[in-house]
Amino acid sequence: QVQLVESGGGLVQTGGSLRLSCVISGRTLGSYTMGWFRQAPGKERDFVATISRTGLSPVYSNSVKGRFTISRDNTRNTVYLQMDSLKPEDTAAYYCAAANRDYVVASPSLYNYWGQGTQVTVSS
Repeated sequence: QVQLVESGGGLVQTGGSLRLSCVISGRTLGSYTMGWFRQAPGKERDFVATISRTGLSPVYSNSVKGRFTISRDNTRNTVYLQMDSLKPEDTAAYYCAAANRDYVVASPSLYNYWGQGTQVTVSS
């Protein structure tokens, strides 16, 4: 049984930083393309970033490009999302997800496993 557990969310002021972590268990991280998504109240779940199995060719949404960095440590079964220059519009529940694919994917429907989410709140 594959499980994903996110951590690192919290309350931060505009311009601040947070680093989210997602630990996978049940299978090795290297088996999956990984992604981060976010969902604000009353809105759909939106793509944030994705990274391939080998850590190459990360892809970001336009709204976070240049501010967020996705990375992975397959030896620790952990994927990270470094979030800098945070804005109030980044406030959302953040979810990590795993896709059994060889390439990066931005569509949530293509992901096989999801974490429970961690809340990020950016105050103005």
